[in-house]
Amino acid sequence: MLLELSQWLALDIRAFNVFNYITLRTMLAALTALAISFVIGPFMIRKLTAYKIGQSVRDDGPQTHLVKAGTPTMGGALILVAIVITTLLWADLSNRYIWVVLLTTLGFGVIGWIDDYRKVVDRNPKGLSAAVKFFWQSVIAISVALYLALTAELPVQTDMIVPFFKEVAIPLGVVGFVIVTYFVIVGTSNAVNLTDGLDGLAIMPTVMISAALAVFAYVAGHVVFANYLAIPYIPNAGELAVFCGALAGAGLAFLWFNTYPAEVFMGDVGALALGAALGVVTVIVRQEIVLIIMGGVFVIETLSVMLQVASYKLVGKRIFRMAPLHHHFELKGWKENQVVVRFWIITFILVLVGLSTLKLR
Repeated sequence: MLLELSQWLALDIRAFNVFNYITLRTMLAALTALAISFVIGPFMIRKLTAYKIGQSVRDDGPQTHLVKAGTPTMGGALILVAIVITTLLWADLSNRYIWVVLLTTLGFGVIGWIDDYRKVVDRNPKGLSAAVKFFWQSVIAISVALYLALTAELPVQTDMIVPFFKEVAIPLGVVGFVIVTYFVIVGTSNAVNLTDGLDGLAIMPTVMISAALAVFAYVAGHVVFANYLAIPYIPNAGELAVFCGALAGAGLAFLWFNTYPAEVFMGDVGALALGAALGVVTVIVRQEIVLIIMGGVFVIETLSVMLQVASYKLVGKRIFRMAPLHHHFELKGWKENQVVVRFWIITFILVLVGLSTLKLR
C-alpha cells in the first residue's frame, strides 16, 4: 500500500523514489512490525488473561514448569497480526510470492489457532487430532508446492541447489519438487512447534533464520548479485526480504513478552505459522539444504522426539530423560535460561555457516 502511494507521490516529488529500494522497505518493515507488536502486545495479553486462555503444563515434565500453568497462550496471534499488517503496508502487493507466503503463513496459523482454542477454551486436552492437523497441513503444503512448480519460469526454480558448490544442482522435476517442498514446509512447521517448549527458545532462532533468509531472498532476486555469488537468480524473489523483515521485527517484539519468565506463550497458532513461513520462503529462494543447516536446533529437537518414540516402541527404553531435547537438558540440571541461551548461541553459529554458503563456493 505504502509502496504504491510512494510511487504515485514520486511522480511529483523524486525523493519518494527511495521507497522503491527493497533494502529500505525491509528495514522499515522490521521497525513497523516491532512497533505494532509493542503497541498491541500488552492489550492482547490482558485480553488473553481476562478470558483465561492459559497454558496447561505436563505433569511428567520438569517441576519448575508447574508455575507456568495458566500463563496466557495463543500469543502467536500477535506475531501474525504484526506480520500481515506490515507486509501489506510495505511489500509490493503485485508480487505473487508475497501472497504465497502470506496465505501459507495464515493457513497454518488457522490450523494452530483451532488446535489451541480447543485445548485452552473448550478444555479438550487433545485439541485437533494429529490426523486432522496433518491432513490440513498437507493440503496447504501440496497446494503451494503445485502452484510454485506449475508457475516456475526457469528450470532452476525447481532444482535442488547444493551449497558450497557453484554448479551442482539436482533437477527434481514437478513430482520431486512437490515432494521436497511438502516435507520442507510441513517439517519446518512442526519442528518449530516441537521446539517451542521454553521461554524464548523457538522465537529467537526463528528471528535469526528469517533475517538470514531476507539476505538470501534479496540476493536471489537481484540478477547482478545472484550471478556474482553463483546462486540461482529467482525473478521477483527479492520482495520476500520485506516479509522476512516483518517476521524478524514481530518476532523480536514478541520475545520482549516471551522472555523468561514469559508473560505469554506463542502456542500452535504462532509456532506452526512461523515454521511454515520459514519453509515456504526457503523453497522459493531454493535454499532447502541451507535451512537444514541454519535450523539445526529445530532439526535436532525433532530428531530427539522421533528417536525417543522409536526407541521406546521397539525396545521399551528411552534414549533421553525426556523429549524434546531441551527437556532432557533441564532434567540433567541445566537451568531454563541456560538451555535457551545456549540453543540461541548454537543457532547463531549455524546461521553464520548458512550465510557463508553465499561466498564459499
